[in-house]
Amino acid sequence: MNTVARPNTMSIPRTIAWAMWTVGAFFYAYQYILRVMPSIIMNDIMQQFSIDVTTFGQFSGVYYIGYALMHVPLGILLDRYGPKSIMPICALITVIGLLPIIFADYWLYPLIGRFLIGMGSSAAILSTFKIIRISFKEEQFTRMLSFAVTIGLIGAIYGGGPVNYMCDTLGYKTVTEILCILGIVLAVGAYLLVPNIEVEASSGILTDIKEVFTSRQVLSVCFLAGLMVGPLEGFADVWGKEFLQKVYGFNSSIAASLPSTMFVGMCFGGPLLSLIASKTKSDLVTIFGAGIIMTISFALLLTGTLSATSISVLFTVVGICCAYQIIAIYKASTYVREGIVGLTTAVANMIIMIFGYFFHSAIGFILKLCNGFESALAYKYAISIIPITLCIGALGFMWIYRKETQGSNLIMNETLAG
Repeated sequence: MNTVARPNTMSIPRTIAWAMWTVGAFFYAYQYILRVMPSIIMNDIMQQFSIDVTTFGQFSGVYYIGYALMHVPLGILLDRYGPKSIMPICALITVIGLLPIIFADYWLYPLIGRFLIGMGSSAAILSTFKIIRISFKEEQFTRMLSFAVTIGLIGAIYGGGPVNYMCDTLGYKTVTEILCILGIVLAVGAYLLVPNIEVEASSGILTDIKEVFTSRQVLSVCFLAGLMVGPLEGFADVWGKEFLQKVYGFNSSIAASLPSTMFVGMCFGGPLLSLIASKTKSDLVTIFGAGIIMTISFALLLTGTLSATSISVLFTVVGICCAYQIIAIYKASTYVREGIVGLTTAVANMIIMIFGYFFHSAIGFILKLCNGFESALAYKYAISIIPITLCIGALGFMWIYRKETQGSNLIMNETLAG
């Protein structure tokens, strides 16, 4: 296929750029609603297919397998064909994944459907990366991405309530049909509003993959960003509730609600951190600052002396700082040529997600080692891995900043001397 390099973003009309971004942002919110949907319809699904809680857990978890497996293939496809071709197809894949809930009688089909939903949903954030990259100026990338992530998180936080109400009043199958219609509308909207964008010629899939995975700069940023993901993908996801019950003695309701304030904080964190990075003109220093604040916050949490109100404020601040991921993914993409930006952002997001598995496993291992699933001290030991890795990650970003600054100064001195 004959292709040309990335076009000037100014060649895309402003109204078209915003329309593309809106479709990407709402696709991201849509996939978040589909992600949390199992918790709303759990009892209905278990009754419909006569399954137990363990089997239902497989249904919920298989989403993430499809989601993670599609990152690299979708990154390659987006670099080669652009979002106009990929977004509608992936939106329709999520619709196909919903259909077994309505029509199937055998459990295998909704399980496959859930896997397909994960595959299609993976395109939401990756397409948004690509759309922003080709439609807006370089300095607007983190700001536009942060607003898109905020819309997605609003879908996760507030989408559950309306969907739950609709399931109670209309029935879960009718709600599933409505979600199918919304998915089709998104697919049509993406096809109509996203123009064909000529892409940079590529030297081959294997060459592109090798270029990303052999870039020390890309891998360093991804690894360090992964070390800092513990508050969200380790604590808030699973272990936060148990920690707060054992260490602070909170009841189940309070212990379950407090970690969710991190997601609320992250809604504001994306735009705020991108603004700070823009004003300071340093992505790396912004990430370092966020890492240090999260380190101190978890060190205070481990004292076991805070009130519920203090923890709520602390977790909101931590949530704001968790938006460092947006800046880190963008920073990784700046180290490669334009033709593999989609692949690079996909790899970065995938590596950061993989670290979530590391934190879950490490915390569980430490608890088992301490024989302390009921011990407050054991939970303190286990959760202490989060501030330790946060500190390592933050210092790593500062080290990269110093190296890049020294390199820039050296080049400037040589230029002046010449």
